[in-house]
Amino acid sequence: QVQLVESGGGLVQAGGSLRLSCAASGRTFSSYIMGWFRQAPGKEREFVARITWRVGITDYADSVKGRFTISRDNAKNTVYLQMNSLKPEDTAVYYCAASTTSSAPYYPKQYDYWGQGTQVTVSS
Repeated sequence: QVQLVESGGGLVQAGGSLRLSCAASGRTFSSYIMGWFRQAPGKEREFVARITWRVGITDYADSVKGRFTISRDNAKNTVYLQMNSLKPEDTAVYYCAASTTSSAPYYPKQYDYWGQGTQVTVSS
């Protein structure tokens, strides 16, 4: 089993920054791909970013490219999402997820474990 716990959400003004953390525990993660998703009210859960745990290869949604950075700290079993130049349309619940089988997971169904989510609200 894998447990994921997100933290770091909150209320920020447009143009501001937040850093989300995802603490992972349970099974070893060296072969996993870790992702961040978000879900706004009335919308489907959407991909934000992902990173391979072992070598740190990253990928981003076009909507956040250049503003968000995903990273991981292997020693702390923690994945981060640094969010800069935030916009009101970034407002959503942000979820951390782990994929144990897919090589390039993009869709929520390709992820096996999920955190409980953390709210990010960007005011205009």
